[in-house]
Amino acid sequence: MTYEYKTRGTCSSKITFDLDGDTVTNVKFTGGCNGNLKGISSIVDGMTVAEIERKLSGITCGFKNTSCPDQLAQAVSEAYAKQQANK
Repeated sequence: MTYEYKTRGTCSSKITFDLDGDTVTNVKFTGGCNGNLKGISSIVDGMTVAEIERKLSGITCGFKNTSCPDQLAQAVSEAYAKQQANK
């Protein structure tokens, strides 16, 4: 299923991705640092929610208390929780 997450506190404004069970694919960021975010999207393609959370949660960007990778970790965690609640 495709999910859309509105980011908070980052240069990117939205993240879309597919979630099949606990596997994340097709991550796309709107806005932000284009090359870096394409790289992150490629690296996490096929990872599980737990792997993404473990690797990306808590990463900050400059003076901000979050980052695009941290927002991705929050997004997939939230989507996975919603998916589990709907079972």
